[in-house]
Amino acid sequence: MKMELDITKDDLPLMANTSHMLVRHYVLDLDVDLKSHVIGGTIVLFFDTDSRCRKGDSEQVEEACHSQSDGTCCIQAPEACYVPVPNASACSTKSGCNDFAVCGKGENDTSDKNGSHGNKELASGISSSKNCCDIEIHGSEDFLLVLDCCDLSVLKVEEVDVAVVPGIEKFTSSAKLMDASKDPGDLRNQIVHKLVTLPADHWKEQLQFYRLCSQAPACGELLFVTGTWSLEIRKAGVQLPKDFPHAIRICYKTKPEGKSLSWTTDQCDRPCVYTAGSPINNRALFPCQEPPVAMSTWQATVRADACFVVLMSGENVAEPTESEEGVLNWFYYVTMPMPASTFTIAAGCWAEVKRKTCATDVQRNDGLFPLLSKADVRLLEQTCGHLPYPCRFQDPAATSQVVIPHRVFAPQCLKKSCEEVLLQLIPQCLSAAYDLLGTHPFSRLDVLIVPPNFSSLGMASPHIIFMSQSTLSGGSHLCGTRLCHEIAHAWFGLAIGARDWTEEWLSEGFATHLEDAFWSAAQQLSADEAKEQQDLKAVLRWRRLRDEVQNSEGDLQVLRPKKENTGEASESGASVIKHGLNAEKVFMQVHYLKGYFLLRSFAGKAGEAAYFAFLKNFVRAFHGQLILSQDFLHLLLSDIPQLKRYGLSVENIFQKWLDCTGIPKPLLEESQAWQDCRLAQQVNEEVAKWIQVNQRARKSSKRKRRCEEVGFQKVRHRWCELIIKHKYTAGYVDVEKFLKEDQAMGVYLYGELMVNEDAKQQEIARKSFATARDQMDASSAKVVAEMLF
Repeated sequence: MKMELDITKDDLPLMANTSHMLVRHYVLDLDVDLKSHVIGGTIVLFFDTDSRCRKGDSEQVEEACHSQSDGTCCIQAPEACYVPVPNASACSTKSGCNDFAVCGKGENDTSDKNGSHGNKELASGISSSKNCCDIEIHGSEDFLLVLDCCDLSVLKVEEVDVAVVPGIEKFTSSAKLMDASKDPGDLRNQIVHKLVTLPADHWKEQLQFYRLCSQAPACGELLFVTGTWSLEIRKAGVQLPKDFPHAIRICYKTKPEGKSLSWTTDQCDRPCVYTAGSPINNRALFPCQEPPVAMSTWQATVRADACFVVLMSGENVAEPTESEEGVLNWFYYVTMPMPASTFTIAAGCWAEVKRKTCATDVQRNDGLFPLLSKADVRLLEQTCGHLPYPCRFQDPAATSQVVIPHRVFAPQCLKKSCEEVLLQLIPQCLSAAYDLLGTHPFSRLDVLIVPPNFSSLGMASPHIIFMSQSTLSGGSHLCGTRLCHEIAHAWFGLAIGARDWTEEWLSEGFATHLEDAFWSAAQQLSADEAKEQQDLKAVLRWRRLRDEVQNSEGDLQVLRPKKENTGEASESGASVIKHGLNAEKVFMQVHYLKGYFLLRSFAGKAGEAAYFAFLKNFVRAFHGQLILSQDFLHLLLSDIPQLKRYGLSVENIFQKWLDCTGIPKPLLEESQAWQDCRLAQQVNEEVAKWIQVNQRARKSSKRKRRCEEVGFQKVRHRWCELIIKHKYTAGYVDVEKFLKEDQAMGVYLYGELMVNEDAKQQEIARKSFATARDQMDASSAKVVAEMLF
């Protein structure tokens, strides 16, 4: 379809032209330098053209690639030439890289202290040019491959000669490939096509050949230009996607200021780096196709000094090997296709937290590709609806695995806290999740306590969860509920993803609703106890939602901001994430809360048993796929027809819940029932008493000490709010400590400190911000700065 991209200053552009070519696999070969704050090396991308391009109808393909008169998102690249690069150390000689980069015509070498070479960045990521495929070279129109890229120093782009890889003959035996051998470029592309479409039970062989192909020599450099949001690549004389190289190698370096990575120090003041869940995702870590539809697999070899541990999204437990003195290699791989945004890495002086009474239950590495080795053939009676991959839902051993292997990592100074709190909770929470949703989508789990500058309480990625240190100080309840939330993302957010990222509720709403069910089961509560606890949390969330809609822009409160255009992209595949760069949006929870209340409403009307039975079936049907809201709603109303008796329809739900600002009217009607629960009333009374005790504490040192002990140890954030509200000066030191150590929760306190217009409190806010600013992520720093100055 044709769609004009309407981009405002806080929208995030997804530039990749995924309608023409799709990345099927990434091979990364990287070096992490924690001294210079740079990751450098190579990435090899293996492509396949979409179904239109594979049909061989050149007129149809040419029309798709070149008719962009609707003003779709594109960038006009300059003519290109070759310019020598003094130092391209990021390109390893074994990869066949040489000492040249490609840059815009007439430009000089623009090498800077960050290792940036080649093209000067365009002033704007979005050009007014109407045809992003019509790049003029010597009078011809060349196809332009567009990748999402930001703040990267791209040194060189080259075509990989996969045809010279030893053993590749097995992919060239067919008559079709023998005919293609007359054209070396066509032969290479046919080999890549055969490789990326190997059957799922050949996954080990496939990974092996990906590795071998990634190390093959180059057979020609490609022209490229970098823009603010993209990397555009072309090959002179190639006009159609099907003829464009299907295996390319990019030599590059990250920049210290790149927002995909957080370079910081851990709680023991040791250097570390991790992907912090930036709004721009991973495009400042490696060039990629960001749109969710570009689901791919990956494998990565990462080198770092021997004192560091490298954790990553990977199915295997990496066993480091020494590449040179003082340097270790870490190898990870993933065989389940997922969006590139889910790739995660963390390198630091992490210590593994082990149980004292038993050996670790993580499956160890017994070779290059150790996991799933006993289940190469995975065919059960019911087939899956996703792209072929070694699916755990088709593996009898995996479907009966209640608790997957897991490990915990943390800075040395937090090991004891992890042993006492986190380590004991993981098996309980994993077991509870399995009981409700069935097969764990991923084969193993690492949990890492990340540095204090982490702006959230938790973040889930394939095979790894990041947790804030704030969850440890909150005792088993805070830690357990957050762990359940992140575990829920294995199903909703990862195994099942949103086809349009603006529909965040499909991930966060589900995880918020499921965390209650998981945590109740993990605690082994009775039905009455579980209902009472969940009603209390509903009251607290109701208040949070009510406050948020009163103090935020209406546009940010809509769960389907693109409404009827949700899921649509331009003809090239480019699109935008509405408000994706809005710093305020990062701290809003409306997608969590409104989504949660919608699902809670469904469960209440259908009955818990019927609803969770449906949810398990939904996971079985849609794992490994991307969905829109209507996909879920249509199946829900079909499988639980009694919901229609309440007047529910997809259109009705869109209108009253997903497409509206403010609090949905049905929620206003339902809220009174759980606001009157006994436990909620009891908590309200306790909070009122606590405020009275706090006010009297100024006059009584004994009560002051008791207030400090009870408040700070159990509910630190609320305690700090009360200190600020009642100007309890003796507690200001606790506020300062909280702002330093609990940045995931502390952002909101800056606003509390400023709103009272108290000079001492404002001084605390500015002093604390000055200390923490350099360690904060960009969104947090921007929001706090707007509060303070």
